[in-house]
Amino acid sequence: MRINESVYSTLLDRSLRLGIADIVEKIGNGLRLSVKDGLRLYACPDVNFVGSIADWVSRDKNGEVVTYILNRYLNYSNVCILSCQFCAFYRRNGQQGAFTHSIEELVKETEDAAAKGATEVHCVGGLHPKLPYSYYLDLIRAIKEKLPQIMIKAFTAVEIIHLAKRIAKKSIQEVLVDLASAGLDSLTGGGAEIFDPEIRKRICAGKESADEWLEVHRQWHNLKKKSTATMLFGHVETLAHRVDHLSRLRELQDETKGFCAFIPFAFEPENTKLGNIKKATSIDFLKTIAFSRLFLDNFDHITAYWISSGMAVAELALNYGADDLHGTIEKERIFHMAGSKTPPGQTVATLRKTIENAGKIPIRRDTYYRKLEPSSFLPAKV
Repeated sequence: MRINESVYSTLLDRSLRLGIADIVEKIGNGLRLSVKDGLRLYACPDVNFVGSIADWVSRDKNGEVVTYILNRYLNYSNVCILSCQFCAFYRRNGQQGAFTHSIEELVKETEDAAAKGATEVHCVGGLHPKLPYSYYLDLIRAIKEKLPQIMIKAFTAVEIIHLAKRIAKKSIQEVLVDLASAGLDSLTGGGAEIFDPEIRKRICAGKESADEWLEVHRQWHNLKKKSTATMLFGHVETLAHRVDHLSRLRELQDETKGFCAFIPFAFEPENTKLGNIKKATSIDFLKTIAFSRLFLDNFDHITAYWISSGMAVAELALNYGADDLHGTIEKERIFHMAGSKTPPGQTVATLRKTIENAGKIPIRRDTYYRKLEPSSFLPAKV
C-alpha cells in the first residue's frame, strides 16, 4: 500500500494512544481485519482518526477520483404485502396513497431521463400481490427496446423472492434468468437492512432472511451479473450487528466478486412506526463510511448516499473513505416519504462542485462503476 512514511508514522503514533496500533499495522500491511478487530475499530471514539485511515486506503484504491452517475429513480408501485416498521413508503392495495404505474408511464419517465443525459434507471417497488409476472418482464423489455443505451438497475432481492415464490411460482434462478434475458443489467442492494435475525423480527417481520437475500445475489453473480450491497443503520441494531452484516457481505464478495459497491443508509425515522428513534448523527454516518472502507477490503467502491446524509455530510464523507457520490437520482420517494429533508434530486453541476470542494476529481460513471469520461480528465499516475 502506498503511503508517505511520515504520514504512516503519525497515524501509528495516534493509534498507540487509542489502543488500536495493531489494527493500523494490519491495515498498513494490507491484512484483513477480523470481526474482533472490526468491533474495536468501529467503537473507536476518534472518528477523524478512523476517517483519515479510511481516506488513505481509499486514495490507494481509487486515487483522487470520485465518481457519480446520471440516473433516474422509478418506483413502479408502493403496494406491498409487508408492514416493515422502518418503512413509510408502503400502502395496501386500494389504500389512500397507493399507486401502481403503467409500463407506458415508466417508459415515458425513462425517455425524459435519457433526454437529460441519464445512463441508468433505478427501479424498485413494494411486494405487489396482484401484478402479473409478465408486468416485470415487459417493463424491462419495453425500456430496453425503446432506449437500449439505458442500463436498468432494478429490483431488490426481496422482490426477486416475491416474484419466485408468490407470483411466477418459479425458482429464483429461473426468475433471474428471465429478467437477465429481458435486459436487466443489475440488481439493487435494497432489502438487506440488518442481517441479524432478531433485528429483522423487530423491524421487518415477514421479510426474507439474510441467507435468502445473500442467495439471490449469489445466483445473480453466478450469471456473471453485478449488483450493489447496502446496510440500513441507526435504528435498533448495535455495532456488533453492523459488523456482522458487513462480514457476511465480505464473505459473499470473496466468493463471487459480484458487488460493484457498498452503500450504507442512515435510517429515516420521522414518518415510520419507529418514529421515537433519534436519527443517526452525522458523526455516525461518517464513522460508518470510514469503517466500511477499512473492513470491506474486497469492495472497490464505497458510496456516500447524499439522499440519506445530506450533501454537506456526503462531501465530508469523500475524505472519510467514500469514493462515489451516487447520482442525480431525481424523484426519490422512499427516503422522502419517511421524512428525509434532502432534495429529491441533484444537478450534475452540484455533484461535480461538491466533489471538487472535497479536493477530489469528479468523473461520471455507469451502473457498473466504470468511468465514462475521457482519460484526459483523470490525473496522471505517479
